[in-house]
Amino acid sequence: MAAQYQVTGDSASTISASIESGVLRGDWVWGAALPPIRVLADSLHVSPATVAKAYQDLRQRGVVEADGRRGTRVRSRPAVAGPRSDLRLPVPEGVRDLSAGEPDLRLLPPLGPVLHEVADDNSPPQGYAAAAAMPELIEAARPRLLADGLPVADALITVTSGTLDAIERLLTAHLRPGDAVGVEDPGWSNLLDLLAAMGLRPVPITLDREGPAVASVDAALRAGIRAAVITVRAQNPTGVAVTALRAEELRILFAARPGLLLIEDDHAAELAEAPPHCVGPVTGAWAVTRSASKPFGPDLRVSVLAGDETTISRVVGRMRVGSGWVSTILQRALLRLWRDPQVTELVAHAAGAYGRRRRLLRDELRARGLAAEGETGINVWVTVPDETRAVGLLRDAGWAVAPGSLFRTSTPYGIRISIGPLDEEEIPTVADAVAAAVHPSGLTAPAR
Repeated sequence: MAAQYQVTGDSASTISASIESGVLRGDWVWGAALPPIRVLADSLHVSPATVAKAYQDLRQRGVVEADGRRGTRVRSRPAVAGPRSDLRLPVPEGVRDLSAGEPDLRLLPPLGPVLHEVADDNSPPQGYAAAAAMPELIEAARPRLLADGLPVADALITVTSGTLDAIERLLTAHLRPGDAVGVEDPGWSNLLDLLAAMGLRPVPITLDREGPAVASVDAALRAGIRAAVITVRAQNPTGVAVTALRAEELRILFAARPGLLLIEDDHAAELAEAPPHCVGPVTGAWAVTRSASKPFGPDLRVSVLAGDETTISRVVGRMRVGSGWVSTILQRALLRLWRDPQVTELVAHAAGAYGRRRRLLRDELRARGLAAEGETGINVWVTVPDETRAVGLLRDAGWAVAPGSLFRTSTPYGIRISIGPLDEEEIPTVADAVAAAVHPSGLTAPAR
């Protein structure tokens, strides 16, 4: 906390609003400790229970987090939109950005011609009563998902505005603030932020090269999680894909928890080089989501969501009293992209290009004695002894990468390198820079 910042308020709501305003303005440093409850209560002349309630409200909104005996601290990415709300540092001019996790814009199919066709297809304008998930899109989605091995033959299908929107709606449909959710560790940083903003408690599930570790999933289930989120392939940030054997092992565990919500994320979709091995449906509530953003462009905010009837019906019902529906213009655009053989070839070409870059970077890093993972997807995860030092030295060398603290809960330090902006001929240079940043003495560990 800045020395001059003074918390004010005489009730839980005004105290929490004062602290949140300070976070929003940047008066609180990331990770800064809030005053002990009794100290702040004395200074504000209120009861400790009032301050405790204020801190609880802030935790449930994702602004602060409990830190054991060290008290309550401002989250590294507090769920407020302000000048300090993104932990990623701005990328200076002349530094290549390998931190964002975005696809290569050069490999995306052009949306302009598709949107032009949609505008000229003489479809009648959609009114409030008619707008919903398009039957034509759902009809095309089911065989497409089935052909890839997703178990949606008997599932209800709808569409949402991207993967995170789908997960938020699923969690809202089944959980309440304070419930525990099993999440991959390291895992998708936006999901961790979402759980904090919803007042849900993340329980880390560690990964190995076959997916979520069986012992870790079992421990999370015994800890009382009400939901679990699993990435079936191209896991962010490690690139892990769930193997057929691991999926079968996890089915046994989850089948014994019929009341649990199991969410499976297939965000890489057509770009993933490994087949999807889903764990569900083995619980009472199950859903799988596939986004169009990675293969067709982040601005195409459409995700196909399939699951059991009760779960999907709750999502659709909640959408009707909120955002209403996903734009039918976007739905029609996605349908045309699916049906265009030239677009299919472009996406297949992109998948091959990502695969070559990812494998080359992973293998070059391993040849330099580094622990690098990246079986699928558009990222490579590198274990490092010191994240801050590695990120800083790489930035000095002209490469911006993402610190592992964005993704980790309790696993060892690491950095995430996105291969989207890279050309293959640049990769050995990047690998040299990473090796120099991880082992600044110039001595690399022997290749394993």
